[in-house]
Amino acid sequence: MKLQNKSLKYLSISILVIISIWSPLFYYIIKDEIHDSLDKSLINQKIQVIQQKLSEQGSADMLEIQGNYFIKEIDEQNALAMKDAFKDTAIYPLGSKDAVAMRMLTTAFQEADRYYQLKVYSSTLEEDDLIADIFWAMIWLYIILIISIIAINNIALKKLWRPFYQLLDHFKAFRIDKNESLPDIKTQTTEFLELKKAADVMTAHARTVFNSQKQFTENAAHELQTPLAVLTNKIELILEKEQLDQTTATELSKTIGIIQHLKQLNKSLLLLSKIENKQFVTSEHVDLKQLALEIISNLESFAAYKDIKIELQISGSAIVYMNQTLANIFISNLVKNAIFHNKQGGKVFIELSHQMLIVSNTAVHGMLDMTSLFKRFYKGNGPSKSTGLGLSIVKAICDNYGFTIKYNYEHQLHHFKINFNNSVI
Repeated sequence: MKLQNKSLKYLSISILVIISIWSPLFYYIIKDEIHDSLDKSLINQKIQVIQQKLSEQGSADMLEIQGNYFIKEIDEQNALAMKDAFKDTAIYPLGSKDAVAMRMLTTAFQEADRYYQLKVYSSTLEEDDLIADIFWAMIWLYIILIISIIAINNIALKKLWRPFYQLLDHFKAFRIDKNESLPDIKTQTTEFLELKKAADVMTAHARTVFNSQKQFTENAAHELQTPLAVLTNKIELILEKEQLDQTTATELSKTIGIIQHLKQLNKSLLLLSKIENKQFVTSEHVDLKQLALEIISNLESFAAYKDIKIELQISGSAIVYMNQTLANIFISNLVKNAIFHNKQGGKVFIELSHQMLIVSNTAVHGMLDMTSLFKRFYKGNGPSKSTGLGLSIVKAICDNYGFTIKYNYEHQLHHFKINFNNSVI
């Protein structure tokens, strides 16, 4: 959710909570004021009715109905105990089946030596309509407030946050391999100007570190491979001399093997470092189907040496936007790993679909340690000649392009499943 929409969400909820708390309070205050007004009116009517009755000739011996009040005679004890009492009630007018809401005042008065109960009524219909109007006014007030907030959010806040989103777009388009600074943003807001300064410092530092790391890996690739190659050539020249005994020749041959392993380890570590530092910046549309066919063709002789059968099943074309070299390394390492860590006469199954690549192979020593599988130098129970970096490189490539790689063991088969997620064209 975008920042401006999130602020709108919190603001709307806050207003709803405030209005929800305030509305009942406001309702009861208004209702109390209306009742006070009605009660004062009933008291005035009571005074007028009593004055009118006291001025009339004669008195009432039975229930008397006159307009909006009732009078009946009561005994002295009840009259003296009676105080003015107000309450909401309803009455049925003569000839009507519908009740009418009323506010009633019950009181007592004395005429000569006789006592009477007086009930004065006043309709609350207009007051109920007023309260209903206030209720709906509150509902419309909330709706208008929300609409106003949305309008303000889309106009004022959107304009206010525009420099932030501009800077965010600059970050998305930023290329660490290019010597370009972030474009300026037009704003007078102090926080955004400070953010721009911090971003410039951060990108400059990142580019410096990137260039230093790139220079180191390039130097390491050259400076380490050259002496290793020279050392290999010298040992091979020594081996060509006939005066060497068998033991010395065997030891020298083992030394060459160690050097070759060291060269391969050096290449793998440098490659892993380049991947993690995102030095493979050029990307293109890579057809994984065609690439898989080429890699399998190149590795068929290697598989035939161990009498391993490779089965390929393609159910869809997968074209991924990534670096061509990394795509080749990515699939090659998986297939090589499946052949290398396999038993004599085993099988390798490769399934490629539009969204997924699955490489499976027969197991030699059972399930692998899932917690250490993709860590550097993990070899499990495999041959000691392995560098233990093949799957680490695959994992680094997957992380670099947002792929998901998972391992599971089923039916004596290792399964490596790579989901391309949203990277497939």
